[in-house]
Amino acid sequence: MSEIISIANQKGGVGKTTTAVNLAASLAERGKNVLLIDIDPQSNATTSLGYKRSDYEFNIYHVLQGIKKFSEVVLKTNIQGLSLVPSNIGLVGIEKEFYDPRRKNRELILKQKLDEIRDSYEYVIIDSPPALGPITINVLSACDSVIIPIQCEFFALEGLAQLLNTVSLLRKTINPKLRIKGFLPTMYSKQNNLSKQVLADLSYHFKDKLFHFGKEEECIVVPRNVKLAESPSFGQSIISYAGGSAGSVAYRELASVIMRG
Repeated sequence: MSEIISIANQKGGVGKTTTAVNLAASLAERGKNVLLIDIDPQSNATTSLGYKRSDYEFNIYHVLQGIKKFSEVVLKTNIQGLSLVPSNIGLVGIEKEFYDPRRKNRELILKQKLDEIRDSYEYVIIDSPPALGPITINVLSACDSVIIPIQCEFFALEGLAQLLNTVSLLRKTINPKLRIKGFLPTMYSKQNNLSKQVLADLSYHFKDKLFHFGKEEECIVVPRNVKLAESPSFGQSIISYAGGSAGSVAYRELASVIMRG
């Protein structure tokens, strides 16, 4: 059985796509068969792996519309073991249809489509849009767990309660197996007092939901890292672009914890 993990936070700029791409790449590096699904209309995960709009004809929009099956839109990447379902700005058009009350089981469209291929992969990582709209509801209804990146900056916890309430509601209704896999502090700087304070707040409120790794079981944080910021512009994961960087180390540690279960 595969594990479907969504990366979600309705707040933008928190390192969501960075986490989706580099966690997927780190799992593939360890020999796992991984599918990364870009379901964000901005299609940043697709771009981060070197694809341009002219490189492919069909994407996740066509799957949700029932025009194509998942297997017909999957792209290979330059990372062995990592496949990609691309996105496109046209995906914004699907939201209007998802809001249509005449459409039955509209919260389960993605889940029904995923059932066709989930057993072909050991891990399915989904990069969801920065909003709690119908696309994200579909994602949370389809996945086994969610990782929530939280940037170590001002207003970091703002809006988090809404996401947690949504997860709780879906667990009680549509997706009883849904769980929060963990919170991932991102853009951390140990020279910055605000970063330290946000991490302290996270540790206080969600200590059991942070990821820990190493001999002392230290909390995994994704540092503010130049190489990590540069890698998408080269169409590469941080694992391929700068494998020895601090950002790469963090995502490799995260992959190890995910594989540990």
